[in-house]
Amino acid sequence: MKRFGLLLVVCFAFATFSVAQNNIVKSLERTVPGQGKVTIHQDARIGALIGSEYTPAGTEERKVIKSSGFRLQVYAGNNTREAKNEAHSVASRVKERFPDLTVYTFFNLPRWLCRAGDFRSIEEADAMMRQLRATGVFKEVSIVKDQINIPL
Repeated sequence: MKRFGLLLVVCFAFATFSVAQNNIVKSLERTVPGQGKVTIHQDARIGALIGSEYTPAGTEERKVIKSSGFRLQVYAGNNTREAKNEAHSVASRVKERFPDLTVYTFFNLPRWLCRAGDFRSIEEADAMMRQLRATGVFKEVSIVKDQINIPL
């Protein structure tokens, strides 16, 4: 019974100590005999941010898992400025016709690429490829194996 009481007191003391030090600033400002005291002068807005996850202003942060899957390659050019402009142009045309489809435009040595979608199966990718080709605008669409983003 004495051990149970001692265990209960130790757990209570630990919980009180950990709640009192809920962030780094408070743990630094505590007074420790023989070690001095640290005083931190800062804006209250900084203190409010400590312990919270940083999200850049104006961005919509999505949590995703990287996985093996398929994407549709809508454009592949060379490494010129015209190819870069064309890749971005194709990306905007895809977004215009299919706003829910995620589009990726990037440079993968030695060419500019525009890929669309995050498909787990080749059947899903094939169905979307047929829709893209049916518009008559995207004729050279192909399915490629790629790392895809699966939203959480």
